[in-house]
Amino acid sequence: MQVSVEATGALERRLTITVDDARINEAVQQRLKKLSQTVKMNGFRAGKVPFQIVQQQYGLQVRQEVIGDVVQSSYLEAVQKEKLRPASYPNIETKTIKPGEGLTYVATFEVYPELAAVKCEAVTVERPLVSINDQDLNTMIETIRQQHHTWETVARAAQEGDRVVMDFNGMSEGKPIAGGQGKAYPVEIGKGRMIKGFEEGLIAMQANEEKELALHFPENYHAKELAGKPATFQVRVIAVEESVPPKDDAELATRLGMADSSVEKMREEIRQNMQRELDIAVQAKIKQTVMDALFQANPLDIPNALIEDESKQLSEQMANNLIRQGMPQDQVKLSPAVFTEQAKRRVGLGLILAEIIKQQGIQAEASRVRAKVDAIAAPYERPQEVVAWYYGDKQRLNEVESLVLEEQVVAWVLSQAKVVDKTMTFSEIMNKQK
Repeated sequence: MQVSVEATGALERRLTITVDDARINEAVQQRLKKLSQTVKMNGFRAGKVPFQIVQQQYGLQVRQEVIGDVVQSSYLEAVQKEKLRPASYPNIETKTIKPGEGLTYVATFEVYPELAAVKCEAVTVERPLVSINDQDLNTMIETIRQQHHTWETVARAAQEGDRVVMDFNGMSEGKPIAGGQGKAYPVEIGKGRMIKGFEEGLIAMQANEEKELALHFPENYHAKELAGKPATFQVRVIAVEESVPPKDDAELATRLGMADSSVEKMREEIRQNMQRELDIAVQAKIKQTVMDALFQANPLDIPNALIEDESKQLSEQMANNLIRQGMPQDQVKLSPAVFTEQAKRRVGLGLILAEIIKQQGIQAEASRVRAKVDAIAAPYERPQEVVAWYYGDKQRLNEVESLVLEEQVVAWVLSQAKVVDKTMTFSEIMNKQK
């Protein structure tokens, strides 16, 4: 077998491979002999058909099968011989395939880039310094109070923030709107869950009042048959309700399920939860900063095939998310090209991280993996069941090990880079992470 390599681009390689006819003929003869042991033909017992007849009947078909197998095996041999690392499937172009002349074909493909030793001495990483103060705690408690409100009927006109319980019937161009009817349907004014103008039209309405809302569906409405079209909604208000949060911290503690209604216990638990979320946010911020720095400090050529594959995966993930959120499947049309830059970054970082792990001999430490699983399980009611769930499936555990490897890479980068501490408030870092 003869092999020649040509670099036709930064990462593209062109292999010209020639396989001797003798190798093909030998494989054809072996396969025909094996076939003759089982083939059936009229006038002959199974396995007793003369070899020449088997060769005449099946020779061409067997040769084509053998050539397909030879292309696959010789390509792998050539890649190993030339010490290449293909990053994509090859495009095969056959040049010679005639009996007596052997087989010559060209395989064109991309290879993984060769990365030099990754160094981080010139990288600067900002590390957030954040603490939770009493004002942060009080703000969080107030947020939780508003979340644990109840709705109480009021004898007044509806206003922003109220919930209106109503019957409604929608029409567009004289026809009923599919799904545009509701009985005793609650709408919270100001949440923006209805089309523009609907919730605003409920302001100042009272119980038992009726009204017609003249509206327009937005141009980008998910149901194309309604996009941009006018609509009228006949509305009858059944009740107006206002939000009533717990009157004090003791009542909030009760609603949170604390048996002794201890305000101090509640505040301590909330602080602990805030600290846990803060720790996660800080680590995520540091990780993002490190990844950005690595990507900028280590420019590299990235195989287009890998970028295209990653773009498709990102597109499919986004489409699945939109469908789970209620968007009709036939309305979800996302071009993978939209995700090209994000895919390029992800693939590039994956190659850089893999190189660091290889160069530094980093392995996911069992103690770190267990600590990560314990941290994931901690917020659950029965954490031990969650721990068992992860350790009961190798694939799930591999996902955690990958996270741990990334954390160990981040730790290595921080040990090499210049780290600058930056004071931030709790709300700043939490809002940025959101």
